[in-house]
Amino acid sequence: MIVSINQPAYLPWLGYFQRIAVSDLHIVLDHVQFEKNSFTNRNKIKIANGWCWLTVPVKTKDRFGNLAIKSLEIDNSTNWRVKHWQTMRHNYGKAPYFQQHSSFFKSVYQREWQYLSDLCREITNYLLEVLKINTSLLFSSEINTEGIKDELILNLCQKARAITYLSGRLGQNYIREELFKEKGIQVEYQNYHHPQYLQCWRGNFEPYMSIVDLLFNCGSQSLDILIKDQKAIQTQAKYLV
Repeated sequence: MIVSINQPAYLPWLGYFQRIAVSDLHIVLDHVQFEKNSFTNRNKIKIANGWCWLTVPVKTKDRFGNLAIKSLEIDNSTNWRVKHWQTMRHNYGKAPYFQQHSSFFKSVYQREWQYLSDLCREITNYLLEVLKINTSLLFSSEINTEGIKDELILNLCQKARAITYLSGRLGQNYIREELFKEKGIQVEYQNYHHPQYLQCWRGNFEPYMSIVDLLFNCGSQSLDILIKDQKAIQTQAKYLV
């Protein structure tokens, strides 16, 4: 059982989905504290002269330190939904596969969302479906698990009966591998080699964009591009051959 764990994210980047694709189970870490300036409520898309942020405004005043991601409310006093949809449509309207997915995103931005986690779940579930990634998902808020940092990760892995934990690259800064080894769990780190593909607009290739940049430009080829030239960490990875 290969398990990956990550906080929910708004319009996540390619590496987020690659790690899910090569896992047997992915745990969405939605009960931990929201971190300001993280990718939880924002991400990048390609524009004519480079890239820009799409940021979902959230209500954080006087709440830091007691602000679980699952409970994080969106600030709907601004016209962020109109702005995000118009920016997406303007910059990807002529992309080869934008029209194929535009009705979904238009409907998302027509709805008023109270919680960021619900918005992220709706978009991520759609993206997993169209990418044909069938990895099972669990949410940490639905699992009775304690601990912080690597102890929390270890406890979640044990609950999931993991044999391998596939961490993000930054996990090397805080994960004590000996704790996992004592429980019979091997730790591997994602080292994602970002692929290049044809993007909208002329100029240099912009890496680390939202997955929608790949999807709108490459359509059904997106999964193959997503996992191309990536190191297989195990023989049972469902999407690596």
